[in-house]
Amino acid sequence: MSEQEPLGIAEEFARYRRTVLAEVEAPGPAAVRRAARQRGRRRLAATTTAALALLSGSAIGYAATNGPDPQPGPVEPTPSVSASPTPSDIPSPSVTSASPTSTVPDGRISRAKLLETPVTLPAWRAGPGCPTSQIRLTADAREGTNWLMVLDHGDVDGDGAVETVALVQCVLGTGGPTQVVAFDRNEDNEVITLGRVVASTRDKPQWLFALDVVDGGTVRVQVGDLAPGGGWDARWSQRQWRSYRWTGDAFAQTSGPTTFGPNPHLVNLSVTAADFSWGPKEPDGTRTGTMEVVVRNVGTTPAALVELNLGLQPGAVAEGGGWSVCAGGPPSKSPLTCRIGPLAPGATRTLQLGLRDKSTMSGSGIARVRPIGAADNPLFESAQEDNEDRYRYR
Repeated sequence: MSEQEPLGIAEEFARYRRTVLAEVEAPGPAAVRRAARQRGRRRLAATTTAALALLSGSAIGYAATNGPDPQPGPVEPTPSVSASPTPSDIPSPSVTSASPTSTVPDGRISRAKLLETPVTLPAWRAGPGCPTSQIRLTADAREGTNWLMVLDHGDVDGDGAVETVALVQCVLGTGGPTQVVAFDRNEDNEVITLGRVVASTRDKPQWLFALDVVDGGTVRVQVGDLAPGGGWDARWSQRQWRSYRWTGDAFAQTSGPTTFGPNPHLVNLSVTAADFSWGPKEPDGTRTGTMEVVVRNVGTTPAALVELNLGLQPGAVAEGGGWSVCAGGPPSKSPLTCRIGPLAPGATRTLQLGLRDKSTMSGSGIARVRPIGAADNPLFESAQEDNEDRYRYR
């Protein structure tokens, strides 16, 4: 290699240092400080983003299982790779205090507290009833009072706090109407009436047996077709569970039956007895006659056995083959009774019953019918106004 070649190369390197490297800024102290600040900002942004992701992830997970589906929020723009953040783009970390939220009053009221607090009840049905305005419930069934029978608790209005639901009876004699009422507290911690869930009626349901507040604020009430009392045992009532929910201003039924079928312990019988005349006197001084009696089952429940009772003057006896329809044969003594059956719904039995009597007097009597049930299946009359009929004889 000649000496001119190394010289040429040396001159080219010298020219490169004078022209190109002069444009390159050496990494002095200022450049180092800028690079350090940028790396610090990047680490702060990454840490803040990770923390927010963890917090928002927990909140979204809770909302997904306990609340409505979240609405989609605005889409954040994708950060530019080439753009570097400046101090004005990065907010300084600061501590903020959450604004206080209003506290929902706790409506959980104990039995003792509810008994000692004056409350207002929804009005009882028309007719004789109990007072309802600013009264105190009672712990026992005293005449003319509002008896607190059962209570339960749950969030029935969906406000996040618990309310109190009570079954109350207006005690009148051996019965009286019943209703289920929801109570709450207001912001002044006063007991208030939220509303009536359901009430008994003169038709059906005539009685409310129990209540149960379940998840979701649903109030379940066990209703009965017939009220106990007057010889009717509560065990013979048909029972149903019906569910009710708060609509914002009242309770409405949301599930369960709305009607009752025929009660298997209730029979509706009727009887008609025709007037009759005695025949002429016989040598022994007695007279005979025949009375027609019609027994009907006008209800929807079959009657296994029906008892017919004829109210005649003393001395009248059964005579003739018409009494053979009676279980056990003709009656041997007064009062004259005959048990027939079974009698299906809608069925009719017409009886021709012969009688003999020594009296020559005219008069009247009453024919009566009643259902006879078994020990394990008692039967009762549902409408007694047609269970008897008056007849005359002469």
